Amino acid sequence: MNEKRVVEIEAKIAFQENIIKDLSDTVYNQQKQIDALHETLKHLINHNGDSSGIATRGHLKDEIPPHY
Repeated sequence: MNEKRVVEIEAKIAFQENIIKDLSDTVYNQQKQIDALHETLKHLINHNGDSSGIATRGHLKDEIPPHY
């Protein structure tokens, strides 16, 4: 191999290493966001389950208005 070809290959490898690092960082940050959203969803599900029983009473259209 001549020196020019070796330099080109080294440059391509360095570029690929940078791209791989950037992709790895992106995946890591996305996983942190997914974990945070998962925790938020669990909190909302637990909070909704602990509400005043609206979900267990049935549909709102089946309820008698308070003025009756």
